[in-house]
Amino acid sequence: MQDFKEIDFVNKSTLPNGIRIVTEHIDSVKSVSVGIWVKTGGRHERAKQAGITHFLEHMLFKGTDKRSSYDIALSMESVGGYLNAFTSSEYTCYYARCVNTQLHRALDVLSDMVLNPSFPEEEVQKEKKVVIEEMKMYRDSPDDYLFEEFNSKIFDGHELGRPVLGYEDTVSDFSRQDLYDYMSDRYYPGNLLISVAGNVDHENVVKEVKDYFEKLEAKNPKEDEQPLPAFKKEDLKLTKAIEQTHYIYGRRGLNFDHDDKYRLLLANTVLGGGMSSRLHQNVREKYGYCYSIQTFNQSYTDTGMWGVYVGTDKEYVDHVRELIKKELKQMQEEPVPKKELDEAKAQLKGKLLLSQESTSNRMMRLAKSELYFGRFVTLDELVENIDSVSAEDIQNFAKEFFNDEDFMEAILLPEE
Repeated sequence: MQDFKEIDFVNKSTLPNGIRIVTEHIDSVKSVSVGIWVKTGGRHERAKQAGITHFLEHMLFKGTDKRSSYDIALSMESVGGYLNAFTSSEYTCYYARCVNTQLHRALDVLSDMVLNPSFPEEEVQKEKKVVIEEMKMYRDSPDDYLFEEFNSKIFDGHELGRPVLGYEDTVSDFSRQDLYDYMSDRYYPGNLLISVAGNVDHENVVKEVKDYFEKLEAKNPKEDEQPLPAFKKEDLKLTKAIEQTHYIYGRRGLNFDHDDKYRLLLANTVLGGGMSSRLHQNVREKYGYCYSIQTFNQSYTDTGMWGVYVGTDKEYVDHVRELIKKELKQMQEEPVPKKELDEAKAQLKGKLLLSQESTSNRMMRLAKSELYFGRFVTLDELVENIDSVSAEDIQNFAKEFFNDEDFMEAILLPEE
């Protein structure tokens, strides 16, 4: 078994079959957050499987060989903890939070869900209806609907362009055997990561995880190449029975390990990082054109997505569009003043430090560091990288990144 220790309180071990275990010991808390992460998401599905990763996440709560769905729900709630899961384009996470004396229970329940799902036929058919209703819920939300359409257009022809929930026709066709086959294909040791943060002992966690997972056989990964098609600038115009107009001005962004990621992070904060940001102060406070305006920044292994979202009146759209472009142009033409840049850096560092108050956040940061970088990225390293960015760095980055030819717009208008 390989072991190494990067910094005090953070440890990593790898079982002989390839399962990784990362833990962070926190003396000051009485709780623990446990996550079983699977390196599989929407982008790892074939076209006919669209939505199966998310559907499988739902079905793992529907019972195992020894627990009913009610037993699973009660297992953590009966001791004051909670259990949940989520699916993204690149990974799935099943997690629990509880008092640290219940760590064994959390690991027992989560491992049982992942290793011994029963997929009752009745539950499979019932959950198809649940997921389709979930799709309808998002479609009824104007901003969610627009973001999904924007995402499908900006990654047109690529797996990332498909919705994580899939489509009604693909989900309707899933069978029990499809779920078992997908788990066999994707839920293997090299794709599994156990992340634990809280008042825990690393060696105890490793021992328990080994007891549950050591029988899983190692498997050689077979990742398909997913080359990104060239970006085609094609604006999107949609209508819906709504009151407000929703507008996105965005482009493909940066991958997780891009050299310019801290420059974008600070530019993003200056432009849309809260009520003191330029876009909020200009578009909302100065002109009153909107209630909400914000930037978004999503990174993946090999690409990303960045842009500005605003909800406004259809009569203001042209004004808002020009104000957004004006702010981006100003970033290209003028360096960010020292005071404003220092405040943006302080804001980012403050958010990082505040996030450390939650064991759930620390468990997730621990896991994402391992998934994307193969090591623990310390707060000191993050702070140092943030502080190293100069106003000139941001301006030079903006000159290239905020090029209008790389942007597309998506607009959702009220039906006439």
